[in-house]
Amino acid sequence: MACRSLISKLPHLRSMEGSSRVPRYFSDGKGRLLSEEERAAEKVYIQKMESERLEKMKKKMEQEKEKEKDDKKQADEGHKA
Repeated sequence: MACRSLISKLPHLRSMEGSSRVPRYFSDGKGRLLSEEERAAEKVYIQKMESERLEKMKKKMEQEKEKEKDDKKQADEGHKA
């Protein structure tokens, strides 16, 4: 409780309170450094998540392009009729 009141009084410490910008591969949050195997496993996991995210974005863009083509095709058919 005393820490919270101290942090609320010191604005420069408050900004660090909820900061999670430090990559986990330096520490596991318990103060110990991760082993090489743990770092490698985490790196593989991060790469997998990134590739999945990029794949989802790619599919979404393809769907949007298809929708635009369909809309354009329907608009062209509407002008011809």
